Amino acid sequence: MGLQNDGVSLNAIGKDLEKTSQVEIVDNKYANLGINHEDAEFFETFPEDKHKKMLRKIDFRLVPMLALLYLCAHIDRANIGNAKIEGMLEDLNMTGIQYNIAVSVFFVPYILLEVPSNVLLKRFKRPSTYLGMLVIAWGIVMIGTGFVKNFGGLVACRLILAACEAGFFPGAVYLITKWYAQKQVQTRLALFYCASALSGAFSGLLAFCIAKMDGLGGVAGWAWIFILEGIATVFIGVMCFVVMPDTPALSHKWLNEEELRYLEIQTTIKEGGRNTQEAQHKFKWSYLTDLLTDYKVFLQAFILFTASVCAYGLKFTMPSITKSMGYTSAQAQLLTIPPYVAGAISAVGFSMLSDKFQWRAPFVIIPMSIVLLGFCILLPLAKNITLQIPACYIGVMLICIGQYPTNPAGSAWISGNLAGDTKRAMGIALNIALGNSGGLLGSFMFLDSEAKKGYPTGFGIGLGLAAAVIMSTCFLEWSYWSINKKRAAMSEEEIESKYNEQQLARMGDKSPLYRYKL
Repeated sequence: MGLQNDGVSLNAIGKDLEKTSQVEIVDNKYANLGINHEDAEFFETFPEDKHKKMLRKIDFRLVPMLALLYLCAHIDRANIGNAKIEGMLEDLNMTGIQYNIAVSVFFVPYILLEVPSNVLLKRFKRPSTYLGMLVIAWGIVMIGTGFVKNFGGLVACRLILAACEAGFFPGAVYLITKWYAQKQVQTRLALFYCASALSGAFSGLLAFCIAKMDGLGGVAGWAWIFILEGIATVFIGVMCFVVMPDTPALSHKWLNEEELRYLEIQTTIKEGGRNTQEAQHKFKWSYLTDLLTDYKVFLQAFILFTASVCAYGLKFTMPSITKSMGYTSAQAQLLTIPPYVAGAISAVGFSMLSDKFQWRAPFVIIPMSIVLLGFCILLPLAKNITLQIPACYIGVMLICIGQYPTNPAGSAWISGNLAGDTKRAMGIALNIALGNSGGLLGSFMFLDSEAKKGYPTGFGIGLGLAAAVIMSTCFLEWSYWSINKKRAAMSEEEIESKYNEQQLARMGDKSPLYRYKL
């Protein structure tokens, strides 16, 4: 279908590709997206009370389940830090940097399998089936970790755990972007992602309680941490098959016809029209090539990379840092809780503001500035940590408060700047994979040999990365703004002379009609 001569400029139509909320009706400004007048009028006049009721239904069924699963994922991958100070290293005869190796090998299969996993996810009619299988698998591996007898066995379990967990986070982010309009995504991602912060709190609390079972049944306390938390994960994984919603098209039991129709139209507009949906539905290697040759994707990934370095560096080491303050193992476990709770609250708060203002960049820059301040406090003071406990603890709190909002902001930002369902799924997974490579650095930045020196390498790397990501985010924001400005300057005649409708549909976010979110 050609462009409609109804007084609406091509630039205005381009902006409509982004909009999924109600807008002022001017005939059918969605006509070039393959949406008829009746559907356009229905979408734009959908009552606000019905819209809020529909969102409450989706929120209640989707977000809590994903958050619970992500809580399990982070507890299961990071509880090795809690097991470490409960005697695991001594029982497994681990020395030197073997602990850092056991932690870091997790990220090799985890990073490599994220993109293939999201491609595989799209082949499942019911995402809950695929995600449920992954959760049960890593729960079984976690139980097995409690029975390892040496360093080699621990490394093997960590590798298998990573292969099972790799597909969950990118799959969950993709699922959220399928259900919600772009203006609603970051808050939901934050509610889901704050489970990562809370996992640190729960992990410390659970370890404190479970470690008291030391010697029960001839099993060490650190082993019981893995076994009991693995059993809980398997049970929750079984719930996936029953509780987790799949797609709007498969949700007739709890969504009415009007809600289903609204969500279908919302998806069509968000994807840039029905032609774009059809043109970009199947996997193509060109999508991966486009992503790998786009500098903006790597700048987006750098945001998540820095957040991952900070998150994993602290998560694997915070019990040791708090213990170095002069506290017992039990007290150190409990002291890890407040920073993570503060991080969870911060993630939700910053994300709500970002969704309200529909602006992502400031909500990366401001939190990362808080991280920078935290590292500036810790770097000079941590070498005398027993004499600077309040200041150093505040520094740890600031890092958690700043780094946890950064991940949902980065994920929401890139998900809104990729058009086409398959390309978005691959782009989200690639962004997360590149970002999670920060876990490799985070695993080695805090060395036990530097504990008495105040971990200068770890805090120095964190400070440098925080400063770098602030500068790179400013450049990324300028890049998006510049591209939008150039596209807005193109006239209707200029675009019509260069491209036909099919070409514009295939171009996705490269189309001159598409506007990047800032």
